[in-house]
Amino acid sequence: MADDETARVMTSLGGRLRAIRQARGLTLAQLGAATGISVSTLSRLESGQREPGLRHLLPLARAHRLPLDELVGSRTGDPRVHPRPFTRHGQTWLPLTRNPNDGLHAYKQILPAPPEARTEWTPRPEQGSHEGHEWIYVLSGRLLLALGDHDLVLTAGETAEFDTRVPHGIANAGDQPVEWLALYGAQGERMHVRVQPTGS
Repeated sequence: MADDETARVMTSLGGRLRAIRQARGLTLAQLGAATGISVSTLSRLESGQREPGLRHLLPLARAHRLPLDELVGSRTGDPRVHPRPFTRHGQTWLPLTRNPNDGLHAYKQILPAPPEARTEWTPRPEQGSHEGHEWIYVLSGRLLLALGDHDLVLTAGETAEFDTRVPHGIANAGDQPVEWLALYGAQGERMHVRVQPTGS
C-alpha cells in the first residue's frame, strides 16, 4: 500500500509542482532565483524528466511556504488543516483547505472595523472582476458587497453567490470587525445558493 502511495505521488509530482508555481504567478526564472535551483532543472522536474530529491523539494517547500507533504501531495493520515494566516488588501485570510491550488479555495476572512462610520459620501469599494464564482457566508458584523451597480449589506447568517466576472468589491459596513467564510470556484464551478440584487 505504501508503495502504491509512493508511486502515485511520484507520478503526479511534476504536474503538481508546475500547478503550484503557476497558481502563485511565478516564472521558472523567479522560482529559480528564490530557490537556487537552475531553470533547466526546474523545467525537468516539472516535466517529469528528473526525479526530485530533498535538495530540490526542501527549497521549493520554503519558497512556496508549504509543508513538505503538502508540496508533494502525500497523504499523512492527519486530516487537520494548519492554516497560515496572511494579510491582503487590509484583510486577514485564513486558508481552510489543505491545498488551495486544487479545485475550490476556502477561506475565513476578517476585515477590521473602519476608522470612521460609512456615510452616503463614503466612496464605494474598489471593484474588480475575473473568471470564476464566489460564495460568501457572513459569520459576524456587516459586510458591504458592491456587485455591479448594486450595493448589498449582508449580516450574520446571510449568504451570497455571484459570478466573479461581474465587477465586485467589499467593505466593512459596520463599526465592528466583519468575519465571513468564502469559497472561490474556478471557471465553471458553481455553488447552490444565490442572492440576486434587488430589482435584477
